[in-house]
Amino acid sequence: MTNEPRWYKSSYSSNGGECIEVAANLIASHDVVPVRDSKNPTGPVLSVPTTAFATFVTGVKAGEFN
Repeated sequence: MTNEPRWYKSSYSSNGGECIEVAANLIASHDVVPVRDSKNPTGPVLSVPTTAFATFVTGVKAGEFN
């Protein structure tokens, strides 16, 4: 298992330039979801606790941020 994040963007991003990337490969080993701005891959990374990220995704799917 690697400690290096493997970054990916959502297939819904359609290269519009306003995307984030996540590295889900660190969930099991570190209990975090690293998040970064896809336009700035060498910039800062936010490490979000897995439970907080899951709550955020649930809120997005429920339309809580419209």
